[in-house]
Amino acid sequence: MATSSEETPGRGEIFDLLSNHRRRYAIHFCKQQDEAVSLSDVAEQVAAWEQDKPVEELTSAERKRVYTSLQQTHLPTLSDSGMIEFDGSEVTLTDEAEQMEVYMDVVPGDSIPWGEYYLGLSAVGMLVLAGVWVEVLPTDLVPAVGWAAMVLVVFAGSAAYHVHQSRQNRLGEVERPP
Repeated sequence: MATSSEETPGRGEIFDLLSNHRRRYAIHFCKQQDEAVSLSDVAEQVAAWEQDKPVEELTSAERKRVYTSLQQTHLPTLSDSGMIEFDGSEVTLTDEAEQMEVYMDVVPGDSIPWGEYYLGLSAVGMLVLAGVWVEVLPTDLVPAVGWAAMVLVVFAGSAAYHVHQSRQNRLGEVERPP
């Protein structure tokens, strides 16, 4: 990947860049390719994702609409921010594009944010600890260290699942962009 001479964009600018699905889709496709790609290839794949159909089934109007939008608006915007290098026909990601991952913590609509989940899990862990301390939970069947081990196993399992989910929501990591 190329390195940009531009100054690193601020948080607000990155959120603005990611707010448009065509820019996200373009970055996603470029990350999947991991090399310079032609504008026409980017436009075809973005159009296919937008229309939810294979590239082969796209009409020329669907391709052209996305091509024009990318060429005139979205790719120059990404280039000005230092996320890509765009010479009018070829797109190359810069190292700055890798820093966008920090801002891509996607929370599905039917889920709770991970911060709230871990807060709740911590509360349950404290209740277990309090239960062992005041001898409400049986320590003759399960020793205190066993209760602590169970809480740690739940935290470790949750963290492993969280890491897996986070990787699924990174641009360029899965077939279809998040």
